[in-house]
Amino acid sequence: MAVVDVLNIKAEKVLQLDLLDNIFNIKVEPSVLHEVVTMQLAKKRSGCASVKNRSDVRGSQRKLFRQKGTGRARRGNVKSPLLRGGGVVFGPSPKSYSYKIPKKVRKLALKMALSSKFQEEELILLDKLELEQIKTKNVVEILSALDVTKGLIVTETKNVNLELSSRNIPDIKVLRTEGLNVYDILKYKNLVLLESAIKDIEGRLL
Repeated sequence: MAVVDVLNIKAEKVLQLDLLDNIFNIKVEPSVLHEVVTMQLAKKRSGCASVKNRSDVRGSQRKLFRQKGTGRARRGNVKSPLLRGGGVVFGPSPKSYSYKIPKKVRKLALKMALSSKFQEEELILLDKLELEQIKTKNVVEILSALDVTKGLIVTETKNVNLELSSRNIPDIKVLRTEGLNVYDILKYKNLVLLESAIKDIEGRLL
């Protein structure tokens, strides 16, 4: 079993907790993590290149001149792609760059991301993190005691005081267990888990 010390907000050891080896201590494969992170970044990408096709151009539907007898090309209306100001043929339009990878691979990558934090001793367990009021200074003091400058804090349920108190602190992010993902775990140096969130994470990944 992976054994981790549980700390309080003053960085004092309270107890020890056994974590499941098949979640927090498995072999890390960088290729799997890379695949999932690439997928997450692709989902965030927005396709903004766009043109107007024939149906999008504003203009009259009237045929410019008669079909026969003029000795000229058989024009349609002013929206013709052959005319200046007309629609574009086969031009780019907003597209989605997102794609999917198997659910088993995503779940495996999340286990590997958690394991990497445990193996590199960048995983911090807190017994609780409750704030009586919304105050950034209190969160800064707690993080200073834990020696965390760039970290991801994971809670089990919505913690309004913590989320609002930490939103102005650079390189600190508060996330609930349902939103836990590979990219955010790897992006931040330290992973701060509340003890109450462990069972929720294990239940999700088992």
